[in-house]
Amino acid sequence: MDRRSFLKTSGAGAATAAATSQLPAPAIAGGVKHLKMVTSWPKGFPGLGTAAERFAERFEKATDGRYKISLYGGGELVSPLKCLDAVQQGTADFYHSGDYYYQGKSKGYNFFSGVPFGFRADEMDAWIHYGGGQKLWDELSGQFGVKPFLCGNTGSQMGGWFRKPVNSLEDFKGIKMRMPGLGGDVIRALGGTPVTLAGADILPALQAGTIDAAEWVGPYNDLAFGFYKVTKHYYFPGFHEPGTALTLGVGRAIWDKMSPTDQAILEGCTIAENNFTLAEFNANNALALETLIKRHKVQLHEFSDEVFKGFGAAAKSVIADAASSDPLTMKIYQSFLNFQKIAVSWSERSDQSYMRKRSLSLG
Repeated sequence: MDRRSFLKTSGAGAATAAATSQLPAPAIAGGVKHLKMVTSWPKGFPGLGTAAERFAERFEKATDGRYKISLYGGGELVSPLKCLDAVQQGTADFYHSGDYYYQGKSKGYNFFSGVPFGFRADEMDAWIHYGGGQKLWDELSGQFGVKPFLCGNTGSQMGGWFRKPVNSLEDFKGIKMRMPGLGGDVIRALGGTPVTLAGADILPALQAGTIDAAEWVGPYNDLAFGFYKVTKHYYFPGFHEPGTALTLGVGRAIWDKMSPTDQAILEGCTIAENNFTLAEFNANNALALETLIKRHKVQLHEFSDEVFKGFGAAAKSVIADAASSDPLTMKIYQSFLNFQKIAVSWSERSDQSYMRKRSLSLG
């Protein structure tokens, strides 16, 4: 879906929101449970918005229509960065978002979204399902009345768009860059100013000059938002989000009333969407990058080893500081760190080794 299409559907969604926002959540009619889902993305936005829509459609079908979900794009019912609050307060029943947007509630939320130099998508899945991550996530989100699930992953992200080339760590001093979560804290540690903006607000900020640089996701999503219209300097790889997890947050008031069968169906639908979203990004990023370079004359730059080492040194301090914010976050951090040692020891001998040798045969 292109940017023009999702912007049109966003307008229609806003009208629907205005007409239905007064209904109680959940409303029950004829045995059908009518639920509300808020998201951090424009409705229909490629990869992120479509993930939320696919989950809602799959869950409705899997339950033979016993659940009907009204989906609201970012800003239609609540602010794109207040989705967890909406579920916590009972304004909505589900949210689809990135949990690092809610680090103001707990720094621990970063570990279930994207950590600089952290897990890739497959490693995140492994930690959540087999490394104790889900139990810790349940404990954290339970404090806010939410049952969380993995429900999408963007895969490895790009380093971002810059008005001017960044050739050294000195170039990050004074820079204003859209980057949320712990990645933004790394930018601050390097002397820059991180800015957290919803996706739809990034291009206007770049155009107005209120930010000097921005990261969003990768070619598939960055092309859709049109960042190339402001700057042609596009950097890779991203240090900040190597495998960004998307969250389906379910209000405990809804989850606890579901039958074990419906709970199992919902969980199965999130697992399916987790796979579909990653596949969508992996299928479209390469094509979108080719379009950016060939059609829009974008200049692709690779961060130097010096700059990347600087990112790494700053990230260690930033992550350790976040971990010390409270006992639960420290427990999450220790689990994350212990599992990362296992994951890295295997990935270096499997995926990393294979990809290095594959490049030899394909080169």
